[in-house]
Amino acid sequence: MLQKKSTRILVTTILIFLLIYLISITNFIFAPVAAYLAAIAVPIIGAGLIFYITNPLVNLLEKYKVPRILGILIVFLLILGLIFFGINVVAPIVQQQFNKLINSIPNMARNAEELFNLWQNRQSYIPKQFEDTIQNMTDNLMTYAENITTALVDTVGQIFGFVFSFFLIPFFLFFMLKDGDKFVPFITQFLSEEKSNSLRTLSSNINHTLSSFIQGQFIVSICVGIMLYIGYVIIDLPYSLTLALFGIVMNLIPFVGPFLSAVPAVIVGFFQEPMLGVWAAVVMIIAQQVESNFISPNVMGKVLKIHPLTVITLILAAGGIAGFLGLLFIIPMYAVVKTIISHFYHEWRERQPADEKDII
Repeated sequence: MLQKKSTRILVTTILIFLLIYLISITNFIFAPVAAYLAAIAVPIIGAGLIFYITNPLVNLLEKYKVPRILGILIVFLLILGLIFFGINVVAPIVQQQFNKLINSIPNMARNAEELFNLWQNRQSYIPKQFEDTIQNMTDNLMTYAENITTALVDTVGQIFGFVFSFFLIPFFLFFMLKDGDKFVPFITQFLSEEKSNSLRTLSSNINHTLSSFIQGQFIVSICVGIMLYIGYVIIDLPYSLTLALFGIVMNLIPFVGPFLSAVPAVIVGFFQEPMLGVWAAVVMIIAQQVESNFISPNVMGKVLKIHPLTVITLILAAGGIAGFLGLLFIIPMYAVVKTIISHFYHEWRERQPADEKDII
């Protein structure tokens, strides 16, 4: 009976669902493990992101005969220099602009309400449903503004809540840079030669996928942020540095990030002067076109090979489930899962007889 391929697939599927069910009813066993992983998730993820950004520099220094430990110390000094520069030069300007932006939100809401009322009074006929919708929006503009302000304050509070975990990031980062290449050899020494080769290939593919995405997305975001800042300064847009930094963060989200980064700039520009909002949109379009046609193809290429529709679907799902963190991490997670499945699928196909290489 199990000789039929369709039967084997059915049995395998049933066993997988049975395993998931058994794990769900024995949750008390895995709860301490999950709590432990949650406790170290922030420093491991944070150190991992910085590792993929800084490891090429350490490797480059090592290539020029600089001892690896010394190269790591140089990287740490550079990071400390950037932090010092950010705290003493960038942070005061951003804080000042951010406070002004928060204080101006009620005025923007009142201006929007007056604009809607003026437009409404000039209309000879407005459908009842449309009029009710507009009235509801104008009545709740102040509430929306207060909710936005509260959300921003809550976000800042959550960031400070992670500060204690961030203190562990340098320790994780140091040992990742120092001993990261020793992890796979340590595991493979307990495996057979065939499984060792498979694990080395899989780890190499995952490492290539993550490094290409993280390094590429970091470089792309910095380049787009610089272009946005230059453009905002040229058109004399208020809060240009704060909005450009917001653009850098948003551009970490693939595909939709550049469009999300333009929303606050266009709104701020529009309430200063309608034409300024148009120019802010023009700056975003120019930066997005330069990024998509020149920067991304040369920096990231087609390493992820993910269709744009898949990206949009994943981002919508991740945003609804895990919020902003889901938007940031869903694409690399999907790329890693895709790499793992592809690896084992190709290995499985190689082991099948020539006449049974198809799944069905």
